[in-house]
Amino acid sequence: MAMAVRFGTDGIRGRALDDVSTDVAYRLGRAVASVFAAPVFVGYDTRESSPILAAAVLAGLREGGAIGVNLGRFTTPGVAVIAQRRNGVGVVVSASHNPFYDNGLKVLGPGGTKLDQTTEEAVIRALDDAPSPAHADFDETAIDASAEREYVAHLRALVPGDLSSLHIVLDCANGAASHVAHELFAATGARLTMLHDQPNGRNINERCGSTHVDDLVAAVSALGADLGLAFDGDADRLVAVDAHGHVRDGDDLMVLFSLDLRERGLLDAGLVVTTMSNLGLRLALAGHSVDVRETDVGDRNVLRTLESEQWDFGGEQSGHLIFRNLAPTGDGLLTGLLVGDLVVRRGPLFEQADAAWQRVPQALVNVARESYDDRFVREVFDELTARFALASDQVRLLVRPSGTEPVVRVMVEALDAGFVREFTQRLLTHFHD
Repeated sequence: MAMAVRFGTDGIRGRALDDVSTDVAYRLGRAVASVFAAPVFVGYDTRESSPILAAAVLAGLREGGAIGVNLGRFTTPGVAVIAQRRNGVGVVVSASHNPFYDNGLKVLGPGGTKLDQTTEEAVIRALDDAPSPAHADFDETAIDASAEREYVAHLRALVPGDLSSLHIVLDCANGAASHVAHELFAATGARLTMLHDQPNGRNINERCGSTHVDDLVAAVSALGADLGLAFDGDADRLVAVDAHGHVRDGDDLMVLFSLDLRERGLLDAGLVVTTMSNLGLRLALAGHSVDVRETDVGDRNVLRTLESEQWDFGGEQSGHLIFRNLAPTGDGLLTGLLVGDLVVRRGPLFEQADAAWQRVPQALVNVARESYDDRFVREVFDELTARFALASDQVRLLVRPSGTEPVVRVMVEALDAGFVREFTQRLLTHFHD
């Protein structure tokens, strides 16, 4: 039997062609073929390893008796949309915002949704039991070129607004959005300037995209553009830059969308965020009677809470926003269209954001796990809260063990910047001296 493979919070991810090998990709194809009785749509990002891994997945699907459809280079949310529209499931070859030498395999369930736990466990068992390929080379499969046109038309139907009054700079992270973003936004009539849309297999996410916005900020400022939009490698995230060159992350966008939807009578009771969202977001929305539900970090947790609450909108500070009534998963291109529409209807992004909310001072301290003392941290927090006379809704402490490093992350927020400075200094002195 082949070696067991671990699924993380977003499928399989690791070093390309090593941890995530063609053997694993082929066996995943066999596993998906055995679990689902539906066509399987396979898309991949612009890493040099992605077409190789996709070919292995498609071979596994074919030899497992499934209908596998090669979408070619495709965004993760785009694969979800095609799976939803064509009554199938999906497999995405991508490591999202990771560097090019990593890669990943993600399975999307019926309708392009994230797998529930029972189905994921069934896929994992089938993967562990699947045979390895009989050969190391895999035939190329013809790409279904109609899928991209269908995806673009679908997004335009969701957001048909005229953006011809805007000059927009698009940073495609040299990733999966590199071709489709221009086609999509050109159809809105917007004047476009493209950044980082020339993938070479190794430059995905390299000092560009939603995690590295310096080039986008500089371009928006130099060109006097109305708006900058940055995607990540697989285009499920979006971070914006306003006309003054200020970065507007998921928290900014969630506040603005929540207030706009509320005003138009399109917001259910509230918004789902993760523990990382800024305290200022909570305070601003409370002032407009918008309920906020908080969940652990991860878009899967946001989606699960949206479903349990039967709400439509939520997201993460990173820019992964989910409009559950519009798409089966977070989609950076959809979010970008909606941001453009918001600016056309309501005015410049900086004016909207500055009027809507104020980010609360925040600091993050990483403490080595073996030396972390939770009692000390909470005693200092309580002492300073009393001394600065802050109410419970004016200060927040979040303690979270890292899932990737041997550290405990201590985040503090307060309306009083002096509180944040002193709390941080006390922790640094105690744990780092």
